[in-house]
Amino acid sequence: MRIGELAGRAQVSVKAVRYYEQLGLVQPGRLPNGYRDYSDHDLRVISEIRALSGFGINPARAAPFIECLDAGHQHSDECPASLAAYRDSIAELDRTIASLASRREHLAERLQQGASRTFKSEVGAMIDYSKALPDNLPVPVDDGAANHLVGLAMPALTLAATDGREVGLGRLGSGPTVIYLYPLTGVPGTDLPDGWDAIPGARGCSTEACDFRDHFTLLRDVGVVNVFGLSSQDSDYQREVVDRLGLPFAMLSDTGFALAEALTLPTFAAPGHDRLYARLTLVINDGVIEHVFYPIFPPNTHAQQVLDWFAP
Repeated sequence: MRIGELAGRAQVSVKAVRYYEQLGLVQPGRLPNGYRDYSDHDLRVISEIRALSGFGINPARAAPFIECLDAGHQHSDECPASLAAYRDSIAELDRTIASLASRREHLAERLQQGASRTFKSEVGAMIDYSKALPDNLPVPVDDGAANHLVGLAMPALTLAATDGREVGLGRLGSGPTVIYLYPLTGVPGTDLPDGWDAIPGARGCSTEACDFRDHFTLLRDVGVVNVFGLSSQDSDYQREVVDRLGLPFAMLSDTGFALAEALTLPTFAAPGHDRLYARLTLVINDGVIEHVFYPIFPPNTHAQQVLDWFAP
């Protein structure tokens, strides 16, 4: 079968099939005219890759399972190498969980120490905006405000980054870049705008940042060259968030909404803020917007959604 038919039957994108080929997991034959010829076995392999991804095993680590199928086994995890891959994945998760728990405990301690020096006791109990989202948040609807973006070239704008760089949005280079736009991150001990939780899609900027932090390595593994957050706050404000949350990527500051004006991006107003960016994520490749995520909900699992798009 041709690649389009295979992708349709497997419910994946053509790009995903080609990615699996690059990994050596799918090895099609060739027709006399040079076209790839995929088999039912290739379909089964892709279905297995998708199932493994659902368990958190990245396609780049699926080789032992596919080799087990290629050896004629009915199930991909009947081979010693597959079982070892399970154990390795569990061990890696254990290390990640322990590392994140230790990092969070350390950050929480520093947060409390810093807040006790900075904020008066009248502020009361601090709110940790990096925790899980409240229940019953309003879900944003697709108002069509991003329908025009796919295929547009990124404008020749230069924005300040929290790591001191000046990043040219029209000169991001080859390979995919992910830029997630967000309205406003909360600062511990400081209230968010009145009615913030009632604005669809507003709440969750810190949890979204944490999700991209926790998926940063996986995104790099599937070929993402750059990850940036972008908002209308200045770099000093953003730098506090980068430091507090331990983000491995930089934030871009667009205080004048230059990107919004250049691409006609959706924005909204909130008490105390005449204009804020609506939550939206751009996937940029070779200077062109390849994909747009909009609206985004819930934001605390959005990085996984982006990862699934790159390697479903």
